Amino acid sequence: MNISASTTPGSPKIVLLCIAALGVVFGDIGTSPLYAFRACFSGEIIAVNNANVLGVLSLIFWALFIVVTMNYLVFLFKVDNRGEGGILALLAMLTARAPRWGFIIPLGIFGAALLYGDGIITPAISVLSAIEGLKIGTPLCQPYIIPITITVLFFLFYVQKNGTAKIGSVFGFFMIIWFLVMAVLGICSAVKTPLVFAAFNPYHAVILLSTSPKIAFLILGAVFLSITGAEVLYADMGHFGKRPIRLNWCFLVFPALMLNYLGQGAYILREPGQVENLFYRLAPEWMLYPLVGLATLATVIAAQAVISGMFSLTSQAIQLGFWPRMSIIHTSKEKIGQIYLPAVNWILFAGTALLVLIFKNSDGLASAYGAAVSGTMLITSLIAIVVIPRLWTSKIQQYCILMVVFIFLCTDLTFFAANSLKITSGGWIPMTMGFFICMLTLVWRQGRALMRNNIVQQSVPMSIFIDSLHLELPLRVRGLAVFLSGNDGVPRVLLHNLKHNKVLHEKTIILKIVTHEVPFVSTAERVEFNVYDAGLGLYGVTLNYGFCENLNVPEALALIHTPELDLSKKIGISYFLGKESMVFSRSTEKMWTWKKKIFYAMSRNAYDITAYYSLPPNQVTEFGIQVEL
Repeated sequence: MNISASTTPGSPKIVLLCIAALGVVFGDIGTSPLYAFRACFSGEIIAVNNANVLGVLSLIFWALFIVVTMNYLVFLFKVDNRGEGGILALLAMLTARAPRWGFIIPLGIFGAALLYGDGIITPAISVLSAIEGLKIGTPLCQPYIIPITITVLFFLFYVQKNGTAKIGSVFGFFMIIWFLVMAVLGICSAVKTPLVFAAFNPYHAVILLSTSPKIAFLILGAVFLSITGAEVLYADMGHFGKRPIRLNWCFLVFPALMLNYLGQGAYILREPGQVENLFYRLAPEWMLYPLVGLATLATVIAAQAVISGMFSLTSQAIQLGFWPRMSIIHTSKEKIGQIYLPAVNWILFAGTALLVLIFKNSDGLASAYGAAVSGTMLITSLIAIVVIPRLWTSKIQQYCILMVVFIFLCTDLTFFAANSLKITSGGWIPMTMGFFICMLTLVWRQGRALMRNNIVQQSVPMSIFIDSLHLELPLRVRGLAVFLSGNDGVPRVLLHNLKHNKVLHEKTIILKIVTHEVPFVSTAERVEFNVYDAGLGLYGVTLNYGFCENLNVPEALALIHTPELDLSKKIGISYFLGKESMVFSRSTEKMWTWKKKIFYAMSRNAYDITAYYSLPPNQVTEFGIQVEL
């Protein structure tokens, strides 16, 4: 069946979409002026003088233009999976369009896993850098910076269970104020030292990079902090569309960021010794505490966007079979993307709070920030190089696009190399987390594949099963039974029911759930209905879902209206599930023993399948099924 992505008729006005996108998409990159520019001059990497300041400002401008504007908003935005972006959507498109490139899947999984490393650092560095502004007002606040930061973070993660549907619409208006304030502060400082406007000339960036390769790499690692939110723009493309994100970036976000960076550069040229908390030094004294409050709110919004992104990423991974089932709580009936994963939420909080306690200041976190997300951006470009040629039929177009994307790949590779220097100073933490999550994901995929193969090998073809029923018909009982199946054969749970209970319901549905490599499936294509044997009341149903959708079996079955079945009432249905228990074989040819033990532990802790499929618990019967691994 050719599954197409569903589309929702009608759309809000472009202005409302732009405002909503500001509150979700640009929080990460929009708060980078709090720490990015000053990181270039912290630790005495380079001296504060005209040439170095202009060189750093030039590097920031051209990094924002080349990586964010050209690479992501122009080229990668053309590589979408039915409107959805992000590394997992790109990976799904790769396996669908070019199956022979399946060996890249582990690399893509690793790139997605690295985002979790970014997910624990972003809230920590954003909120901590905002709270540190209190030190300018009075040194007495110094001992309270970390406790206040952890308190703000705890409150942020605690309220996740309530969802962001109610307050999400106002986030955009706060971010408009944030960007306008940044722009005004920047331009007021820059006009006092107009020399900084020469930074738009790439000559200054070239001169700075050519002084010393080692210093150049250190500077690039710090400059990269200004573009760390670029991957979020691509991942959230499906939520708001391409046009609102592009409009926001070109007419508000990019100008505001660059004006603020110019203002910071102008300030340290006037006051070379005032590098610490440089962002807040642009503001007049009376504005300090309101600005700290606004910055804290902006960083909370930025952290909220990252946390929500981790929820969405995990949900997609579960749907694509990359991760075991987890508890997913839907916090909004109107917005499908509003979800809450308790386990992910509190693991992120623990990791974020631990980083704050370890590094104690935003400069220390900046030295560890970037290694993970630069790896994700590099892997995204690598996968894009494979996918992009398949979007154009003309060979000339393919070669031209590949040449341009290759340039972007070299840029990502350079930034990744520069950020690799941060691994020893703390970057190993998110990298290790990414390796660990990637290892668990690959073990899970391997274990599930082996279990599916074992079940398929032992399954009974439907034709043989039907013939056996005609030869010896079991006792028929009233009602409708639904048996979940993972393949085209007869579900083992149905065979167990016949073996032990020796009954067959008047109407029996063999249900198969398929997650396709598209984000959404239209309601018209949700259900496939097949009659195996009308006399026996034996039917087959396949439910089709996209990897961004929530599974609700009773709701999907209610769509069936045929002369044979009408399930719109959703009552009188008995669901039969198989609860798999693993038996370890001595053979390690297909899977090593330590992997089997990890897979067993992940399976034991997987979320209850009844709740995951939204089945009514009082209508579910489970049969234990042994599977050799």
